[in-house]
Parts: sequence; structure tokens; C-alpha cells
Amino acid sequence: MEKLKSGFHIHFANCSVTRLFEGEPSHLVPSASHFLVESDLFLMAGRMMGHSFLHGGPCLSGLSPAIVHVLLGGTPETCTVTLEDCPDLDIRDTIRLLEGESNLSEKDKVEIQDLAFAWDLPPLTEGNRKWLFEKLLIHAVIGRVIRQIKQLRRGLKETPIWTMLTQRPDTVDLFLPTEEAGIICPQVLLQRIKWPQADDDDDDCPVDTKCRVSGYLREFITTVTPAELQSLVKFWTGWEVLPSSLSVEVGAGRYITASTCYETLRIPCHYKDYAAFQSDMLVSISTCHTGFGLV
Repeated sequence: MEKLKSGFHIHFANCSVTRLFEGEPSHLVPSASHFLVESDLFLMAGRMMGHSFLHGGPCLSGLSPAIVHVLLGGTPETCTVTLEDCPDLDIRDTIRLLEGESNLSEKDKVEIQDLAFAWDLPPLTEGNRKWLFEKLLIHAVIGRVIRQIKQLRRGLKETPIWTMLTQRPDTVDLFLPTEEAGIICPQVLLQRIKWPQADDDDDDCPVDTKCRVSGYLREFITTVTPAELQSLVKFWTGWEVLPSSLSVEVGAGRYITASTCYETLRIPCHYKDYAAFQSDMLVSISTCHTGFGLV
């Protein structure tokens, strides 16, 4: 699921990374590349999204509300499209020229005319400025990727998730959450951690050492950025979905490791100060996208 947002290392059109979705956070739209449609990659993406949700896995967050509206059967004319939904910055800047009522230079008019003619729309006049702005924006966000959206819908229909989405519209926000909804709260994470107990039998790691190292982890959780906290959870469990309970073990060892199957974080007891712990922890969680947490 992470690859759906960050991209696959598939060399299409001389690109080192092939992205299925482009744009700003909370405004992601399908890529307009026809190579991806011809390869049925959006069909694959729909299947991935459906099966991941059904098995309790992570969801694809941050899709544009306009894309979600059309994906679930709405029409482009009834969706709310904003300039932030347009992933192509050059096209966005050209369409932005039509916003408001400021006077346009001859250069601006030429850029708008060229874009309108390229998409089979009429030229700019004094009376159709607002209408042309809306038409250009809808085509930039929806019209160019309508095949991608249909293919994504086909993939979802191949999983039982489509029945749930159509019969229970209230589940859409759970299946396609906003970018903000995917942010992990430090307080919630701390409440789900099973900390080392004082009566654990471990001659190599005294109780005061366990308390000190556990305190370092608590401070790390409450002070890092949301992105780093998400990486910690992914390093800890294998994905960014919080389980009902997580475990921490403090004992002999050299590196910080994670047993993702058992949702257990193992921290060596040799740390004497927070700076060293923080440095090693940041290095460890940076491996969450490439392995199972072993440095």
C-alpha cells in the first residue's frame, strides 16, 4: 500500500519511479499516463486497496474528494474540484489566470487559448470566463483520468468491498481516509504499549535500566514528527495500522530491532543518554520501508 503512494520501481517512459497517484497530500489523483492504464495497474491498485482493507491492513489515504466522488458513481459536474487537485503545476498556473476578474495580458490569453484548444474547448470571451475556468479545472482533474478511475472501480468491484461502499456510504471515510485521519496520535500509541514489568526475571538488565530506557522511548514518541511516529509504528508492526496492543522488551543486545509478527520492539539496555537512543532509533525506523526492522 505504501507503494501506491510513493511509486513502484517500474521503468515506464524512462522514469526510475512509476507513480500511480500524483499531487499534494489530501489531493492525490490518478496519474494521467496512458502506459499505466494499458498495463492494468489501476485494476491492480483497486484489488490491493480492497483486500488490504478487508484484512485489516492500511488504507490509501489522501485521495482528492473529487476523485472519491466520481469513483463511487458521481458525475464530474457534481463534484467539487479545487486548484489544489490539479497535480500539473504548469496547467494549474494557467487555469489560475482565469480565477477572479483581474485583467489578462496578451501572453496570459495565449496560454489559456492554447490549453482550451488542446482540450477541445471554445476560446476565451468576456462572457465565458468563469465557465471556462470550471471546465478546464474539471478536465485537468477528472477528464484526463476518467479511464484510470473506471479501471480503479473495476478492481474494487472484484473484491467484496464494493458492496459495502455502495450499500453503506458511511464506510467510505473509513476506506478512503483523509491524510489527517492517518496521523497517529502519540497519546493513543502510549496507551497501547505493554511496558517492561519490574518483576521480569532478567539479571542482565536491572529494573532501573529498564525504566530509564523505557523513559527514552516515551520521550521519543511524544517529541518526534508525525511522519517519524508513523515510521516507528511501521518498523514496530510491519505496517502503519495501530494494533490493540504493542510490547516493549529491554535487554541485552547491540541494535534496536522489531519482531513485527509479535508486534514487539526490542531495545538494548546499554543506552546511558537520550541523544544516543534518539540517534539509533531514527536510524532504525528509517529501514521500515525496506525490511522488517533489522539494522
